[in-house]
Amino acid sequence: MPATPELIAAYAKALYVVFGRPELVIRIGERNADLDELLEAEGAATAAFVTAYNPRGQLASAWKNEVANAALVESQTKAGYRCFEGEGRDPQKRWKPERSALIVGIPRADAEGLGRAFGQNAIVFVERGRAPELIVLGD
Repeated sequence: MPATPELIAAYAKALYVVFGRPELVIRIGERNADLDELLEAEGAATAAFVTAYNPRGQLASAWKNEVANAALVESQTKAGYRCFEGEGRDPQKRWKPERSALIVGIPRADAEGLGRAFGQNAIVFVERGRAPELIVLGD
């Protein structure tokens, strides 16, 4: 099922949070010096924030979501990328947070393929020095 305009708007307003002290909060369209610092420290120019929760925006069970997200993180770790765990949050708290990962160093095409492989409507892509971008994935 393709993403509705309302769902895309919700993705654009979401908070993409990397766990830590303090948390690293990524917002679409807003440059983030802390995110740039993380990428620089990791020796990377790019990253993607991806979840495996609720494919195609359809609610899945907590168990299915956790298993899928663990598979996402494991696959990217095995591919040689550093993954920082986090979650996507609705600032209005209308939907539950979705476990996710910031995958450091992944190229855009690979990030888009990963999002599609896990049935996602969109991913967040980051290039050091630029504002994070919402990438809507077609089939």
